[in-house]
Amino acid sequence: MTKVKIVTDSTVDLPADEMKTLSVTVVPLTVTIDGKSYQDGVDITAKEFLQKLKQSDDIPKSSQPAAGEFKRIYDELGADGSEVISIHMSSGMSGTYQSAVQAAEMTNTTVHTVDSAFISIALSFQVKEAAELAEKENGVEEILDRLEQVRKRTSLYIMVDTLEYLVKGGRIGRGRALVGSLLKIKPIASLQDGVYTPVSKVRTYSQMIKQMKQQLEQDCQHASIKGIGIAQAGAEKLAGDLKQSLSGLDVPESFPIVDTTPIISTHTGPGALALMYYTEERSGHEEDSR
Repeated sequence: MTKVKIVTDSTVDLPADEMKTLSVTVVPLTVTIDGKSYQDGVDITAKEFLQKLKQSDDIPKSSQPAAGEFKRIYDELGADGSEVISIHMSSGMSGTYQSAVQAAEMTNTTVHTVDSAFISIALSFQVKEAAELAEKENGVEEILDRLEQVRKRTSLYIMVDTLEYLVKGGRIGRGRALVGSLLKIKPIASLQDGVYTPVSKVRTYSQMIKQMKQQLEQDCQHASIKGIGIAQAGAEKLAGDLKQSLSGLDVPESFPIVDTTPIISTHTGPGALALMYYTEERSGHEEDSR
């Protein structure tokens, strides 16, 4: 059977040692701040970037990998006849997926590109599933089918502490941001079809925690949580409070809180927090509901 190798990008929010264990190749995006460019997760850590972000008056810019860089990696991975599944952050938020598609058309390696429709830990759910299935020598079609199932059952909810960076990134207008700031509004959004989509507004952290917990409870009424994680940008205590609030629910005893990648914090700003999880319907539920 043809060997399958997995590629993703640096917004995956998984530690480098875990990526190495999973034999996943990570292609870094680039972030530019104060006139200097850094490869995401290579030249600068999440904490280092966040400190620069707080001190800078400039608007940081992120750049997707060039198609040529993807092609070089695809050529190397496919030199032994392997096929590649390349899974990337939402095409609704970056040109990374399109760069991968262009490279797939240029290389002699058979490459299957996947728009995960997510970012961060939510992207990692698909990457880890693909890597584990590839390790067990599952074929491309089986892996792609499983990724579609995971994608459909994944949820991501994010709260930003300041509206300033959503304005800089063109997500909302300045007028709305001014009103929101005066009212101390903290928007909660989801990724629907891979696009940042506001779903509600809260004014306190306790309201945010309550709403995210209720959403998780609702989504898991007839399902089991297969993966869960929290990503944050300078919101360690709040992330810990959210995790603690979920302890009474049917969630894994241990799940990660990660410092999100500079690429993501560029758009969210300091104080952002996201809860991500994916579920699987409990066996027998269909019979029970009849």
